[in-house]
Amino acid sequence: MEDSTVSFKQLAASSKHFARRLLTIGENRLELLAVEVQEGREQLLHILLMALGVAAFGMLASLTLTAAIAVLLWAYSPVVVLLTLTALYGVAGIHFYRRLTGLLRDWQTLAATLEQLQKDRKCLEKILD
Repeated sequence: MEDSTVSFKQLAASSKHFARRLLTIGENRLELLAVEVQEGREQLLHILLMALGVAAFGMLASLTLTAAIAVLLWAYSPVVVLLTLTALYGVAGIHFYRRLTGLLRDWQTLAATLEQLQKDRKCLEKILD
């Protein structure tokens, strides 16, 4: 009867230790998730502000350049000048569209958290087998 009580106490202590460890791991993963969400939010805001700046000043520069080229070459052929500028802007738009779709395709959300959760799952599988 004495052995049964000792092994029950050891099992209870071991279970408590395992539960505490599991809760600590869960807490760490939630903290990592919160940090990643915060970093992602800040990075996204920074990217949006930079994109707005690039768009605004790029538009101003392209309007000024377009006006300068059109005034300079208007005497030769107004239609050719406008078609050439349209083609150049179209090519630039296609280039940026492709870059944007590439960035969106390679976007990974919460990569570090998912990686840690996979490692935790593998570790738990080893322990429980």
